[in-house]
Amino acid sequence: MARGIAVAALLLLAACGKQGALEPLAGRAAPQRAETQIRAATPQEMLKLDPQAVPQRVDDNQGPLNERGNDPFNLPPRRP
Repeated sequence: MARGIAVAALLLLAACGKQGALEPLAGRAAPQRAETQIRAATPQEMLKLDPQAVPQRVDDNQGPLNERGNDPFNLPPRRP
């Protein structure tokens, strides 16, 4: 019985997300535009991440490693 109530509570909690358009809170104005902007940003533009926030993968540009010559520490694993 308690498990069913917990599942129902979780389902109700998951269903309470906002579905409509984003608007400023009541009594508060929308954010001002920056001096360098021509117009104020829309809510969708404000939610878009900077390229620095989600960097793209950078391939390893070191290339293949050179084999080390006479390496006294390059030993085979110890046998038990």
